[in-house]
Amino acid sequence: METRIIRVTDKGQISIPVEVRKSVGISVGDELIAIRYGKTLCLKKIKKEDFKDLLKHSEKVANKLWNNKEDEIWNNI
Repeated sequence: METRIIRVTDKGQISIPVEVRKSVGISVGDELIAIRYGKTLCLKKIKKEDFKDLLKHSEKVANKLWNNKEDEIWNNI
């Protein structure tokens, strides 16, 4: 386990130390997900493909809501 103290800027930004980035394989342009549980914050390197199933389900739900005929009544107001 590695421990580093990092500082948050006035814009809410942080810098991940080089040693930590190298040890977990974070490169320029990589994406991280921030997970909060209570007062704990965890950052994890991700790929969008990791969320393929979640995105597919979200799109299905969104299409169902957007294509709701009952909502078309608002187009006439």
